[in-house]
Amino acid sequence: MALTPYQPLSLLHQLQRELAGGEEHRDDASIIATSWIPAVDIREDKDHFLIRADLPGVDPKDIEVSMENGMLTIRGERNESNEKNEGEWHRVERVSGQFYRRFSLPDTADSESIKAKSNHGVLEIEIPKQARAKPRKIRVELS
Repeated sequence: MALTPYQPLSLLHQLQRELAGGEEHRDDASIIATSWIPAVDIREDKDHFLIRADLPGVDPKDIEVSMENGMLTIRGERNESNEKNEGEWHRVERVSGQFYRRFSLPDTADSESIKAKSNHGVLEIEIPKQARAKPRKIRVELS
């Protein structure tokens, strides 16, 4: 009988790949440089898509949002606190460093009109949908 190693995070990594467009779209340098992955919510409304990313403690000037070839990229950095304390930390759970997320957008997204804003540690990206031509029936004539 063959032994199969237990990999509890493999399903999580598979889900992340599917949400990012079906495959890893990161280059090797980005994977190595990524310290943490912000949680996101993605919603589709009638006229736009909305992405909300939790980025507490990240200065908006340290966030980069870009769009290229149907891929929306969010990257940035949360810096460590430079507090001057006499004591030492007994527990540190807040992650700092660089983050990177990438999303494949559908053809209906209007990449020229994307807006991003940050408020109280939540990055909100609104991606409007393109105006589509209304469908019409074409009459078939007898020849």
